[in-house]
Amino acid sequence: MRTILQPFYTAWVLVTFIACLLAAFPVFFIIALFNSVWARRTIWRVIRYWSIGWLWLIGMPVRVLGNRPPGDKYVIVANHISYLDTLVIFPAIRFYFRALGKYEMSRVPILGFIYKQVVILVKRDNPHNRARSMRLMWRVLHRESSIIVFPEGTFNEGNTPLKDFYDGAFRLAINAQTPILPILFPDTPDRWHYSAWWKLWPGKNRAVYLDPINTTGLEAGDLPALKEKVYKIMEAELVRLGYNTCSAI
Repeated sequence: MRTILQPFYTAWVLVTFIACLLAAFPVFFIIALFNSVWARRTIWRVIRYWSIGWLWLIGMPVRVLGNRPPGDKYVIVANHISYLDTLVIFPAIRFYFRALGKYEMSRVPILGFIYKQVVILVKRDNPHNRARSMRLMWRVLHRESSIIVFPEGTFNEGNTPLKDFYDGAFRLAINAQTPILPILFPDTPDRWHYSAWWKLWPGKNRAVYLDPINTTGLEAGDLPALKEKVYKIMEAELVRLGYNTCSAI
């Protein structure tokens, strides 16, 4: 039955997404002309409320579990295995944030324009650009908002709950003396599997908050231990939640 219905469901998801994107683009374009913190916050707010409604419309509502911390500034880290992760973060996180995102996505017509308004772009294969992105994230943390990073860097296509983490998020947290807030998305591979863009299927999306991890007093030499600590906490909780990286629709 799923094999028969999945193409129709995928078509419904794509049609509603494209229709919403085209309808909202003039609004985003006008707001983006102001090129200010206010403009970015406004675009973030519109995306957040739209994503809540759209995910409900397509049968993928987000349910938040765990204790949501106060709306302070954090370096937020999350697991990454689905295209859906970058959308689920908006209903999951109530307070304003900016994300670290791949430069390549900014080249997608229409969507790329909106993408550039809410993320900090990075070219991972360019050391100079990575350093520039790190400096920009530090300024954003101090002056504007929290930062969310997928420390695995790309989809986890292996057999373990998490890929090895990059250092960036943890170096940023130490340099800025900002707590790390881990969030887990255990259901997104069942909603939209990374192996193919058409592997979509409705159902709940849990967003699980873990306790913030303090970085006050930590120095550069503490980075490996901090990264390992966060990795083990997230890995253990994913296992407890029954997370399966190999699940496919």
